[in-house]
Amino acid sequence: MDLVRRLAVAALVGLLVGIERGWREREAEGGARTAGIRTFTLIGMLGGIVGLIARALKDPTGAGVLIAFSLLVFSAAFAAFRMRENAEDDNYGFTTVVAAMATFTLGVYALLGDQNIAAAAGVAVMAILAIREQLHGLLSRITWNELRAAIILLSMTFLALPFIPDQNFGPFGGVNPRQVWLLAVVLAAVSFVGYVAVKVFGSKRGMLLSSAIGGLVSSTSVTVDAARHAHKNKSGCRLLGAGVALATASSLARMIAVIAALNFTVAKLAAAPLLVAIVVAVAIAAVLVWGDGKRTKPVDIKIANPFSLQATLLLAAFLGGAIFLTEALSVWLGSSGALAAAFAGGAVSVDPATFSMAELGRDRISPMTAAAGLWLAALSNNLLKFGLAWSAGPREFRWPLALSLLAPLVAGGAASAAMIVFAGGLGEVPAPAN
Repeated sequence: MDLVRRLAVAALVGLLVGIERGWREREAEGGARTAGIRTFTLIGMLGGIVGLIARALKDPTGAGVLIAFSLLVFSAAFAAFRMRENAEDDNYGFTTVVAAMATFTLGVYALLGDQNIAAAAGVAVMAILAIREQLHGLLSRITWNELRAAIILLSMTFLALPFIPDQNFGPFGGVNPRQVWLLAVVLAAVSFVGYVAVKVFGSKRGMLLSSAIGGLVSSTSVTVDAARHAHKNKSGCRLLGAGVALATASSLARMIAVIAALNFTVAKLAAAPLLVAIVVAVAIAAVLVWGDGKRTKPVDIKIANPFSLQATLLLAAFLGGAIFLTEALSVWLGSSGALAAAFAGGAVSVDPATFSMAELGRDRISPMTAAAGLWLAALSNNLLKFGLAWSAGPREFRWPLALSLLAPLVAGGAASAAMIVFAGGLGEVPAPAN
């Protein structure tokens, strides 16, 4: 039964790729295209049959020769037919040939390797083929300077990372340069994904979607931009306030994801108040949008490229300094010092506080204290956004702004306080790991 299941997976991989290829050429007459649903399904099964024979040989060398020879013959035959089709259509595309080779290879792997990985890879191949237009649209919107900055930063990271010291330096527990750099790159990469999404979707998909995606990059930028646009479009203050609420929700969701990756124990405690704030923010956005018959003019969010070398170096320096300060205050003042540092640093960025609380929550302060520090960082960051937007926006924008930023803070703060009271305080410092 296991071999039958594996062969079925090989055929399924071909079916998935064939559905995408067949849909893309669905208007072509029968026999006018190299391969469609049936052909790609058979290609997957052909790979599975070759893998089945290779298993039966029980000779690694002979199996390897069989697979290599089969792939070579199949690729040559398929490429020859595809070449004739390209000549007829005056086309130079090679994607279908590569897709067929990938389908054949995954069919073989489904019989010889992990069938779950083969199925997942087949889905990935289908997805890559299906988003061709989106990928081309992305390249048309990304400037060369932005792409070059990303290439330089990635090159520096993967080429220089082995030479960055992987140990703590300095007093009060020290700072690990490699951890700081990796965190800075990961955070910049997450922000860059949001930055690209904003450029791809932009105002064409609506101000609310742009604001929600922009919150992954910089909810502060989204909030201040909304206040500035409110001056030009006072009738749309409700929708702009809804955009601020969604940006706040996505920013808090990003915070949960980061802390979960760093320290899951602290994340379990911090998630409750942050999730309450997210739910309230989304509900407020819905209330502000509901029943508002006026449409806001398209809003282009102005966000700097977060994946540039200069921006990431500054982020790494800020992370290192904030982490050192938080650890120093935790040594001098204990838990209260760590909480004070989280609140002060969170006004500028919640990322250093997130990393610091994750590290300190392992054996320097209690996980509950670390969770409280994360909420304080989110609180101070939102208070700063509120102050900036309050001063930058018109009077008509102030009540939607207050509702969008302060109501989630009150709800999340109440949830955090209730959780601490229910737990009987901030708890004890965990024992150091052996």
